[in-house]
Amino acid sequence: ASFCSPLYPPSHSSPNTISTTPPILSSPLPNTLPHSTCTMFHLPTLSFSPEQVAGVCETLEESGDVERLARFLWSLPAPAPGTMSEVLARHESVLRARAIVAFHAGNFGDLYGILESHRFAKASHGKLQVLWLEARYQEAERLRGRPLGPVDKYRVRKKFPLPRTIWDGEQKSHCFKERTRSLLREWYLQDPYPNPAKKRELAQATGLTTTQVGNWFKNRRQRDRAAASKNSFICGAKRDVKTQWDNFLYVAPPAPPLKKQSSSGMTFSPLKPWMSHEFVIRYILIFYRSYLS
Repeated sequence: ASFCSPLYPPSHSSPNTISTTPPILSSPLPNTLPHSTCTMFHLPTLSFSPEQVAGVCETLEESGDVERLARFLWSLPAPAPGTMSEVLARHESVLRARAIVAFHAGNFGDLYGILESHRFAKASHGKLQVLWLEARYQEAERLRGRPLGPVDKYRVRKKFPLPRTIWDGEQKSHCFKERTRSLLREWYLQDPYPNPAKKRELAQATGLTTTQVGNWFKNRRQRDRAAASKNSFICGAKRDVKTQWDNFLYVAPPAPPLKKQSSSGMTFSPLKPWMSHEFVIRYILIFYRSYLS
């Protein structure tokens, strides 16, 4: 059944026929109105400017009320060529709102189409990149039937790279941009234990959350402690090896012989601890040869 209304859902191409159930809504619209009622009953058309519509979308987006945002988008007029509705449909705030609604509705195909068809401003890249990656992760989890690990997520990111419409081309390392990591390292050298106020300030400077900033500092401190412990162990082992090698090469100077006189009147010098078995054997051989000669 068709419902006579100037409104349309964003996912439909025909402005004259709409679905009776908007996305993410719990209550469907009536679809049993008689045809005679369609000619008499009309919903009021919206007369908002694109800036006003964009302001409403941004307000609902910041509030996190996805259902109200979906209802508002569903109530917008159909885009007609050469009209203000066409300009409104291409507005970045409206497109970003449609992407958010598509993500929460599980319409990942619509989400990818919106993100790949419009070049968004750099201020929107962070949020849209999260939507892109989370949608890819959820599809991979459904396909594999298990949660993804860090290696699995890395493979998904390599298989489905971010489109240039929501990415400025800057390489990332461990999900943080190099510029962000450089700034974090500078702050870490100044203070490895930042207080909550410094964490909030650093979060605003890097575009991260305070939780991400705190986790980065915690992980960096753990890595530094592990590296320091490893270095101290290696240095201690090297010192032990050097000491043992020096002791092995060290030859104690011969002590002055301690003359002792036996009952027969002969004097002898007792063997010293520094005399090795080789020295004793060599001494015996020399004595034996001199005896035979």
